[in-house]
Amino acid sequence: MLNNKTILITGGTGSFGHHFVDYVLNNYKPKKIIIYSRDEFKQFNMHNAYKEYDDILRFFIGDVRDKERLYRALNGVDYVIHAAALKQVPACEYNPIEAIKTNINGACNVIEACLDRGVKKVVALSTDKSVSPINLYGSTKMVSDKLFCAANAYSGNDGTRFAVVRYGNVAGSRGSVIPFFQGLIDKGETKLPITDYRMTRFWISLENGVKLVIKALEESKGGETFISKIPSFKITDLAQAMLPGCEMPEVGIREGEKLHEVMVPAEDSSRAYEYDKHYIIYPNYDWWNKDNVIPGGKLVEQGFIYSSETNKEWLSIEEIKERLLTDISIHD
Repeated sequence: MLNNKTILITGGTGSFGHHFVDYVLNNYKPKKIIIYSRDEFKQFNMHNAYKEYDDILRFFIGDVRDKERLYRALNGVDYVIHAAALKQVPACEYNPIEAIKTNINGACNVIEACLDRGVKKVVALSTDKSVSPINLYGSTKMVSDKLFCAANAYSGNDGTRFAVVRYGNVAGSRGSVIPFFQGLIDKGETKLPITDYRMTRFWISLENGVKLVIKALEESKGGETFISKIPSFKITDLAQAMLPGCEMPEVGIREGEKLHEVMVPAEDSSRAYEYDKHYIIYPNYDWWNKDNVIPGGKLVEQGFIYSSETNKEWLSIEEIKERLLTDISIHD
């Protein structure tokens, strides 16, 4: 599907962008991959890391807040992966207008530019925090998700198709608890603070995240939200996997933090289908054609919730140790 195609990744110098580029270069023969981001130093480092692919990779300095720059960058682009966002919960709480400018206004700019430039498909990366949000970051991503799904109403029968991929914090990526714990361990600390002993999270690797985006590009008809089936783990088990026998003082849950992650809320169960390795939440708009439901899935039970607390698959401490060696990202 990606052979001889031009792909643009907003926020492409981050963890996802690096792994997506690796995966595509190893499995397809794209015409061009455009890295669109605002940090010239990260682009410089990424360009040096992929010197051998100078004939394929392009680096475009730009911000999703700048619609005119997006129009220029999207000339001749077939597919867009929208990964750019302000993601740090405390930073978004302290700078709410900036979060809105990037996560909401930026989403509008990407949508309008893709529609006008005739991009074939767009996949926007989302987060568990957009489900029943309790912080500004999650709230802006909830709005962004709705914007991307609703955008299909403006694209016509043969126009741009927009879909969303939702997952939690990628293991080891910027903002996850793993680098925080590792920083304490590197300083010689013998205690790892736990906000709440009951806390659970999903574990998703970059590999799973990239494969889900590829699936969304291949299968989406427009308006779907794709969600991977992935294991859960306890934060206390993660601490013991990283520093066996450590003390774990409970320090209290932080503002804007949840005890458990939810990927499929009960309110969406009437539109959620379960597949072998993922779920899809289909849109509930007048323009949505139910014939577009992808074969092979089964409608989940009414009231079904896909939560890290009630998940059927769990990682043991030993399994977490193994994944710490294989799944951890080294890029911000």
